[in-house]
Amino acid sequence: MPARFRRGEQTPAAPAAPRRLYPCGVSDQHQLTPELLLELYSRGYFVMADPPTRGPRVLRVYRPKVRAILPLEPGGLHVPRTVARLARRGRFRLTCDRAFREVMSGCAAVRPERGGAAGSWISDEMIDAYTALHELGHAHSIEAWRGFEGRDTLVGGIYGVSIGAAFFAESMFCRPEWGGSGASSVCLVTLARHLQQIGFRLLDVQMVNPHTARFGVVEVSDESFAKRLGEAVCAPVAWTPLSDQ
Repeated sequence: MPARFRRGEQTPAAPAAPRRLYPCGVSDQHQLTPELLLELYSRGYFVMADPPTRGPRVLRVYRPKVRAILPLEPGGLHVPRTVARLARRGRFRLTCDRAFREVMSGCAAVRPERGGAAGSWISDEMIDAYTALHELGHAHSIEAWRGFEGRDTLVGGIYGVSIGAAFFAESMFCRPEWGGSGASSVCLVTLARHLQQIGFRLLDVQMVNPHTARFGVVEVSDESFAKRLGEAVCAPVAWTPLSDQ
């Protein structure tokens, strides 16, 4: 069944979301498609689903008044010592775009034993839509693997959307119980360094938290974000796959 969309928080100065989502300014039913995702992200919106505890999985679009980004300029990325040590030791085997759906599913998994929320904001319909976007070359993942119980196991990862020279990081996860402590942090640093190398101009992380702040994430006004976004999505830069490490 097509998801129901509602407008989430946005600044009054933000460009309007595509009108077909809100013909009456309240809600409507529409299929979440790759084309729609590209339109939303290019305008600065991102999508989150209501937790299943609230009933039907309503998908909401958000454009916060303050946006968090990880600066890609020299000196913008800060690598905590513990993360740098993990990366140097080669604890994880890193790949790119080898298990996109699995990474998204890992991010969507709820882990109450680690203080997880009552329900994930990533719905099954979102996983299907973003995987379709990945197959079109506009969504990517970095995966961390490690041997566990005799198998090469996915123990962490990060995924997001790519348009022009802008990357919109959506979520990341790790599985400490499988030897994946710190895997998501290594993936984030690997992603940021890769984006710097291939000439990307914007790494959006949506909202800052104590964990991402350790890596140099800063908050910018919606006006500043809109300027950065407009320049980045129009830049003649394309995603280049990361070599396996």
